[in-house]
Amino acid sequence: WPLPRAVQLSPRLLQLAPESFSIGHGAGSTAGPACALLQEAFRRYYDYMFSSYKIRRGLGKVKGGTQLQQLLVTITQESECNSFPSVSSDESYTLTVLEPVASLKANKVWGALRGLETFSQLVYQDSFGAFTVNEANITDSPRFPHRGILIDTSRHYLPLKSILKTLDAMAFNKFNVLHWHIVDDQSFPYQSITFPELSNKGSYTLSHVYTPNDVRKVLEYARLRGIRVIPEFDSPGHTQSWGKGQKDLLTPCYKGQIPSNSAGPINPMLNTTYTFLTMLFKEISNVFPDEFIHLGGDEVEFDCWASNPNIQSFMKKKGFGHDFTKLESFYMQKLLAIISSMNKRSIVWQEVFDNKDKLQPGTIIQVWKIEKYAFELSQVTASGFPAILSAPWYLDIISYGQDWRKYYLVEPLDFQGSDKQKKLVLGGEACLWGEYVDATNLTPRLWPRASAIGERLWSDKDVKDLTNAYDRLSRHRCRMLRRGISAQPLYVGFCD
Repeated sequence: WPLPRAVQLSPRLLQLAPESFSIGHGAGSTAGPACALLQEAFRRYYDYMFSSYKIRRGLGKVKGGTQLQQLLVTITQESECNSFPSVSSDESYTLTVLEPVASLKANKVWGALRGLETFSQLVYQDSFGAFTVNEANITDSPRFPHRGILIDTSRHYLPLKSILKTLDAMAFNKFNVLHWHIVDDQSFPYQSITFPELSNKGSYTLSHVYTPNDVRKVLEYARLRGIRVIPEFDSPGHTQSWGKGQKDLLTPCYKGQIPSNSAGPINPMLNTTYTFLTMLFKEISNVFPDEFIHLGGDEVEFDCWASNPNIQSFMKKKGFGHDFTKLESFYMQKLLAIISSMNKRSIVWQEVFDNKDKLQPGTIIQVWKIEKYAFELSQVTASGFPAILSAPWYLDIISYGQDWRKYYLVEPLDFQGSDKQKKLVLGGEACLWGEYVDATNLTPRLWPRASAIGERLWSDKDVKDLTNAYDRLSRHRCRMLRRGISAQPLYVGFCD
């Protein structure tokens, strides 16, 4: 899970002896023992295959039979061993399991990581406890390059351990983007070096923060699993917590002619706003290596702006009349220009596109509103913008029964548009907003529900047989449990 592009499984069985089986570098591979990313992955996958099973005394030993001695991993192009993955990373691989040596070939290390996951899923313990694998031939690559999970660390702080565990589970399901919605109205846990007061005053408590060291750990842990980390600093709405540590950033709201002591979205009329944003995003663009930063731009409430006499006269001066979407566009365009001046590209929620903002070419639009999302994808791609779909995949919305089935049957390209438009859909994201989620229920709420979306974004369009998927996903859920991921059950049943 997810199902590879092309699989030929032979009935011929090979046995693996944990004490002698090894994973190593193939002859002529561009990545050798100096490649820490692969060395770590070899160790990790050896453990997943052999130590997560209960090896009862005397079981797991090879008794006669044909043996698989080794898996050799060969990278055929420049390996990218020390790089961070990107939207254009090559994740393709071929895997041949034949006696006595299995071979995994990939152009880059990213494909090797995906192939190691596949190989580890082929290995099982038979009823006598012997580790067994079928001879096989697999050619695989993902259907979409952007396969993401959104986590929200503002509504509830998620401890570092929970984030790292999520990255593990993402690798087991071949997800490759962690969309880190790191701050919001409720709290500002990102510890900024430039503006330490943001988290000093905006976090829930001083221990509910992500230090620069925490962030580095997440980035490296993700990199070693071929996962990009895209931070989201959502503005101009969703910013109440920012205002606690940054004076005059938010718009003062008025009741009649008198300030009401409450604040609204970021104040778009002050030059100091843009000086602050330039400095903050300069830091963010240095801390996070990915080419993309998510700027949010959703759900901006206009009441406070409308109540403020200074904003009213600014609007008049600019010729915006009473159209607050124009004020929002004015703000977003300045912010987008700041980001592109730092050689970064932007992702925004769909409102920024819907408000007819002038967007830099290549800005990615994330479609999240469930009403008419297919029409929205048509509009976005017809305007030449790349898109990410998350509207049908809001995992924070829970219900009784097997909701994974409806996530599984979504077809992201089921909208009116040319082939050229469909190529602009980069993939999708499963969003787990945090109003009702913290470390206690993050993992079971995500998995295996997100796994269904993982297969939809990886496997071929025609892979949609629910009976077959249920069978494979039940086994995959048990596999995740063995690997320490407390994935919830799909339905009645048990795991060995």
